[in-house]
Amino acid sequence: MNPIKKWAAPALLVTLLTTGACASPSGEDSGGERTDSRSVAEPEGAAPTEAGAADSQALNEKGGSGEQEADRAIINTGEVTLRSGDVAKARADAQKVIDRHDGQIADEETYADGDGSLSSTRVELRVPAKEFDDVMTDLGEVAELRETSRTSEDVTTQVIDNNVRVRAQEKSLKRIEVLLARAETVQEIVSIESELTERQSELDSLKQRQSYLRDQTAQSTITLDIETDYDDKSTKDGEDHNAFVAGLLGGWNALKDVGGGLAAVVGALLPFAIVATLIGVPLMILLRRLGKRFGKRLGKRLGKRVGMGPGTDRGDATVQPDA
Repeated sequence: MNPIKKWAAPALLVTLLTTGACASPSGEDSGGERTDSRSVAEPEGAAPTEAGAADSQALNEKGGSGEQEADRAIINTGEVTLRSGDVAKARADAQKVIDRHDGQIADEETYADGDGSLSSTRVELRVPAKEFDDVMTDLGEVAELRETSRTSEDVTTQVIDNNVRVRAQEKSLKRIEVLLARAETVQEIVSIESELTERQSELDSLKQRQSYLRDQTAQSTITLDIETDYDDKSTKDGEDHNAFVAGLLGGWNALKDVGGGLAAVVGALLPFAIVATLIGVPLMILLRRLGKRFGKRLGKRLGKRVGMGPGTDRGDATVQPDA
């Protein structure tokens, strides 16, 4: 085997492993990728490829330009809290707003009271970023607005940086695949495949980050909370009763008022009744006893006077027998 050919692939692999780290997410820029591209191409005597120019252009874009400044990548999030006497109706009106602005429901939680009526709901919705302000305004008009908040995060630099790293990593994978095709020994194949697997994992991670940023900047997230206004709900429930139920409730309330008044009167008189009982019962017993004694004495006196008759002396009280 030709010695030059024998050591060419390992030398290229060492050069790639030394300089290719600059293309990973932990690198500072993609300059290492341009060096690596030249290192691979030079043994074949080919001219520099377009990889270096593409990386340089990406870095220039990363620095920013007038057009890029006008097209910023913004992540918008908002929260809206409403209060309504009819949560179900307010939820339906909110759905109309969501549909009108091409929004989607990402998550929803609803709660019901003891009667089975909807008492509160929490909706997480996604709307196009350009419709964010209009949706926030329209949702605030669905019911009584209690609270609203919004936040914005500029991720333009993150988006540009991530895109540069993705392109650099893809070029690095292509160069490793070229080395793998040139490998002749098992050791070379194992080493190159290990590096290829690591670079592919890094590229997958970068693409996941790229997809996340693209989704967050294209679609804004709004959290909508609708709570029950119990005062308004009580008024509405009272208006919904028919005449019979309203009369029945009125009579029952009147009966409760009368019962409450009687209970108040009884409660007020009860202390006096207790005192009157404690004093009056012994007094009545005493008066009865005194009345009996006085009656007996009076009766004896009256009886004596009747037995003597008028004009009869007490000493001549002898009874004469009949002839």
